[in-house]
Amino acid sequence: MNIGGKKREQLESTEFAKKVGLFEAKVVAINPNVEEYKDVLNMELKEDSKVTEYLGKSRDGNDSLRIDFWLEEIKNQDKFKVTFFLENKEKVNKDDTKKQYINSIGQCTWADDPNNLADWFTKREYRVAFVGEEELYNFLRTWFGGLDLRDAESTLQLEWKKLMKGNIKDLKDQINGEYATNVVALATIKTVEKEDGTKEYQNVYNKAFLAPYNIKHFRLMDYTDANVLKSISTKKPKDLKPHERFIKDVTGEYGCKDFFLLKDLREYNSGDNLVASDKVIAEDDGDY
Repeated sequence: MNIGGKKREQLESTEFAKKVGLFEAKVVAINPNVEEYKDVLNMELKEDSKVTEYLGKSRDGNDSLRIDFWLEEIKNQDKFKVTFFLENKEKVNKDDTKKQYINSIGQCTWADDPNNLADWFTKREYRVAFVGEEELYNFLRTWFGGLDLRDAESTLQLEWKKLMKGNIKDLKDQINGEYATNVVALATIKTVEKEDGTKEYQNVYNKAFLAPYNIKHFRLMDYTDANVLKSISTKKPKDLKPHERFIKDVTGEYGCKDFFLLKDLREYNSGDNLVASDKVIAEDDGDY
């Protein structure tokens, strides 16, 4: 064999094609160590990589934990990471007049006084929620689709003190467990302005997920149509179907700030993303 010449450089930023859209996936790793990155995710980390340092401090100096769930898309086995940030701090609203509460199956609600909590909420054990728990439990309630959360005896609780020490064994033990199911997630593109220019990163929206059966709705209806979205926005919460509630969460005022498409997963075309050229989106909780 006669072969020679300069070897083409492989740029880390272009090794994987960025994608956007909805996809069904299974959880294959949670806060992987170096060996799991190699054996499960087929990724070699650099020797000085700090990606496996999951414990840290928040802006306020509180203990914090980053939890990375690695999702494997069921069709092409593409890997996506969805991240949650927990902080050892009670969750309060901006003017410090209300606290967030969480019950024994991960449902959250707000109240200015525990005596004013709704009856449906207080039928189960509850406590004040910590920062980041609502998003994490929203994901867990979808991932554990085999758990009947309507049953009065069901529970979905993680030990907070163990979590804040970085102990996530209970979560890892649930990978391929009896309650674990696939989830539908939304792949997005996060745009960040840095000193050397605008950068785009693969991301996964971490505030809303769906059970797998819901993805069919997005193939039957064009939810990028403004009139369709308007009809959903005017519905009362009790009248929303799960996929419509998801759409409202994603497209609402406090929804997804990244570039996204409410369609099946596809390769990202930067030309479709006006944000990448003339608007900067700041990273949320990037110092955790």
